[in-house]
Amino acid sequence: MTNDSIFIVEDDPTIRTILEMALAGAEYRCVRSFDRGDTALDEVKREKPDLVLLDVMLPGLDGFAIARRIRETPELAATRILMITARTQPEDIVRGLEAGADDYVTKPFDRRILLARIAAVLRRGLPVTEGVDFDGLVIDEPNRAARLDGAELKLSSGEFDLLVRLVAHRGRVLARQADERTVDVQIANIRRKLGAWSSHIETIRGVGYRIS
Repeated sequence: MTNDSIFIVEDDPTIRTILEMALAGAEYRCVRSFDRGDTALDEVKREKPDLVLLDVMLPGLDGFAIARRIRETPELAATRILMITARTQPEDIVRGLEAGADDYVTKPFDRRILLARIAAVLRRGLPVTEGVDFDGLVIDEPNRAARLDGAELKLSSGEFDLLVRLVAHRGRVLARQADERTVDVQIANIRRKLGAWSSHIETIRGVGYRIS
C-alpha cells in the first residue's frame, strides 16, 4: 500500500467510480474525488496532493485552467498532474502539456496502462531539492549526499531517502502506518544528526511528519 495522495477531478460519476476502484485495487490509500473544478482547486491548494488526475471539461473551472494555476503556485511545485480526457486532438494534448500536465491519457483508457502511467508519474524525480539551500541544508541527490552548513551528514540509505522525501514534499505531511516503527526510528536519528535544524521537522500526532 502506498501513502501517495491522489485527487480525482472528474464530473462523470461512472468514470469517477472506475478511477476510484482502479486506485483502490492498486492499493493507493489516500484518494479523494471531486466533480467540480473550482472546488477541487481549493482543496488542492489546501492539501497539496502528490498527484491530480484531471479531466478537462469540468463545471466551475476547466482542467487547463486548473493545471495552469497549480503550476503558478510555488507551494504546489511537487504536485504532479495527469490529464484524463476524451479530447484526443493533438492540439488539445499540446495545450494540456503546455498548461503544466506531466502526462496525458485519452478516454477510453485501459486500466492497466493508466495505472502504469500513474506509477511512472509518481516515480519521477522532483526537481525541488537539488542544489537548493534549505536554511543551510543542501541535498545532492545524484551523489546521495547531504550537507548542513557545509559539513557532510552521515546518513544511512534509508535516512537519506526519507530526508529527501520530506524536503521534496515540504509543507505536506508524510503519512505513516500505525505500526511503521522504522520511520519513527529514522526520524529520531535524522533529528539527532541535524541538531538545531531538526526544529523544521514537525510531528503530526497520529498521522506522520512534515518539514515546515
